[in-house]
Amino acid sequence: MKKVTKIVLATIVLPLTLSSASVLASVGKEHDKQEHKASLLDRSLIRKLDLTQEQQAQLKQLRETMKKDLKGQYQESFAEHQAERQANREKMQALVLAESFDKAAANELARAMIEQQTEHKVNMLEKQHQMLSVLTPEQKAKYAELLKERDDTRAKKRQERLTKN
Repeated sequence: MKKVTKIVLATIVLPLTLSSASVLASVGKEHDKQEHKASLLDRSLIRKLDLTQEQQAQLKQLRETMKKDLKGQYQESFAEHQAERQANREKMQALVLAESFDKAAANELARAMIEQQTEHKVNMLEKQHQMLSVLTPEQKAKYAELLKERDDTRAKKRQERLTKN
């Protein structure tokens, strides 16, 4: 490759690599917050469902149990996850800084990272299901309706912001 091409590639690839690494580094922190919020469901929507005292107690118990479980899992596997993230960052750096791009290795790394995210998402969905199973069929229908209304409102606001700019 010509020297100019190498410089242009380096100029494009290096910022992408560094931004990817910083995003991945912060994903762990934000991901924990998202899981916590998701496992608690949206309290503002739950409040609109007129839950019985028994249902409120069940949800509170589930939240406390899940919080303890998450805290235990986090403490047990913190070093392991940190090492995995560091290894992934190093692999990404090696891929983008290599003389030639190894598409197969990049695909393999991406698959491994997606697999980890998939496991985490499945666990989160399982916890949400446990919490929603406390609701009656009517409450579930109302929750779905409230969720759709909120999503529609957010989509409209997002669209308005996009059309403004």
